[in-house]
Amino acid sequence: HVQLVESGGDSVQAGGSLRLSCAASGRNYVKWCMGWFRQVPGKEREGLATLDWRGITAYADSEKGRFTISKDNTKNTLYLQMNSLKPEDTAMYYCAADPREWVVAPEKTLFAHWGQGTQVTVS
Repeated sequence: HVQLVESGGDSVQAGGSLRLSCAASGRNYVKWCMGWFRQVPGKEREGLATLDWRGITAYADSEKGRFTISKDNTKNTLYLQMNSLKPEDTAMYYCAADPREWVVAPEKTLFAHWGQGTQVTVS
C-alpha cells in the first residue's frame, strides 16, 4: 500500500524559504520516480520537479534555480527546498510517486500515486 504524507507547508513572507517533506511508506521506493507538484484552486496541477532512482532531476523551467528536489533513501523521504518565495507560489503542494524508473519532465500524468498535499501561502 503506497502512502505519501507531505509536511512543511506554512505561511511565509515573500523572499522567504520553506522545505517541504514527503514521507513515503508501504514499500521500497528506492527505484521509484518521485516528484513535486502544486495546484491552485481552479487551475491545472502543475509539475515542479522530479527525481529518479539514479538521482537525475527534472525541473519545470519556471522554477528552475529557486526550487531543489532531493531524497533521503534511508528515511524514505522526499524534499523540496523552496527559496525566494513569491506570492504566486501560494498553492497546495503535492508529492507523487511512480514505479517507473525515470521521467523526462514533471508531468502529472506520469505519476500514479499522490499524497494529500500541504498548503504553502506566501504574502
